[in-house]
Order: sequence, then structure tokens, then C-alpha cells
Amino acid sequence: MKKIIYSFIIISLLISCGNEKKGTMTVHGTINGLKKGTVYLQKFNDTLLVSVDSVMLNNENSFTLVDNIESPEIYLVQLDKNEDQKITFFGEKKEINITSKLEKFATSAKISGSKNQELLEEHKAMVQKFSGKQLDLLKEKFEAQKAGDTELLVKLENDEKSLIRRKYYFSTNFAINHGEYEVAPYIALTELYYANIKLLDTVNNSLSKKVKESKYGLELNKFISEIKKTEN
Repeated sequence: MKKIIYSFIIISLLISCGNEKKGTMTVHGTINGLKKGTVYLQKFNDTLLVSVDSVMLNNENSFTLVDNIESPEIYLVQLDKNEDQKITFFGEKKEINITSKLEKFATSAKISGSKNQELLEEHKAMVQKFSGKQLDLLKEKFEAQKAGDTELLVKLENDEKSLIRRKYYFSTNFAINHGEYEVAPYIALTELYYANIKLLDTVNNSLSKKVKESKYGLELNKFISEIKKTEN
């Protein structure tokens, strides 16, 4: 009888190991307040958002999702295919941990395990300060226009242009200082696409060999080449 029980345990363990998800990136997540639903792991294939893994939860709030990732890139965790319930993060070839709350799914998310994500959050925090100042200037411009104060309006427009340049220079310097991480070309692609081509070139030239060969490194080089073709 003991031999039968022992054999059953061994077989059960082998089956569970065989069903275990495997990939170069593993995402462990917990959504406080969630009782049931389907969680999707998504990424962009060119411009198309595709699901690469999913798990259905019932009376539990923790999940594990995996994917085979070649180089760090942006992923999304989405709940029940709800466009408003998405968490964006920088995926890498390692274990990523995500915790969040159901009622504030995206805004309460805390992500660890990815250095690129850590740097992206640092950059985003500063960019949000620039955006806040830009909104203040837009409000002041509206008031000046409403009051017919042409002189003040010109000054505010110049202030806004100066602020935008400062934001571009900040993003450029941030990317240059972190050229050994894939977040650098990603920032160039998402924050500097309207910037002077010289800034994009400067970022591109600062990238390490590994980052140049990554998904966003290749995309940045292609983007710059296409701009130069139109300028010639």
C-alpha cells in the first residue's frame, strides 16, 4: 500500500512539473481585491498588440505568466481584456514581480526585478514635472489671450519653447548616461521623435554594442536612417 501511495505522489509531481510554464521571462503577480478573472501578458509585434500568455483566476489573486524574450522590451499585463485595466512594464530575461490593487489596477502597480523599468520610472517622474509646468503655461497663455495681453502671450510662448527644449535635453542626457540599458533607445523613440536629428544621433552613438543590437536599438537606428533619407 505504501508503495502505491509513493508511486502516486511521484507521478503527480512529474505531471505538475510537465505542466509548469517555462520561458526566459517569468512574471509573478498579485492583484489585491481580485477574486476571479483572466490576466493576459501582452507585447507589441510591430504595431499589433498580441497576447503571449494568459491565466484564468478563480478564488485567487496571484498569477504567473511567462514568455521567451530575446531582449528587454515593453510588456503589458491586462485584466479581462479591459482597455482601462493595463499595467505597462519593461520586461527582461529574469523574474519580474508585480503587485497591484483591483480598484486602482494601473496606478497602484509596483514592479520590481527590472533595471530598465526602474530607470524608466525615474525618467517618467521627471518628465511628469515638465508636463505639469507645460500645463501651467497653457493655462497662463489662455488667460493672456483672453485678456488680450499680446506682450505676455509672446513671453509665455517663448517660455513654453524653452521648456520643451529643456525636456528634450533632459531626455537626451538621461539616455546618454544609461546607454548600456535598453531603456535608452526606448526613451529616444518615445520622447525624442520630434527632436533635432542631432540629439537622436547623439543617443544612438552612446549606446553599447549589446543595446544597439536590441529590439529598440535596431528600431532607433532604422528611425534615424529614415529621417536622414527624407532630408537628403
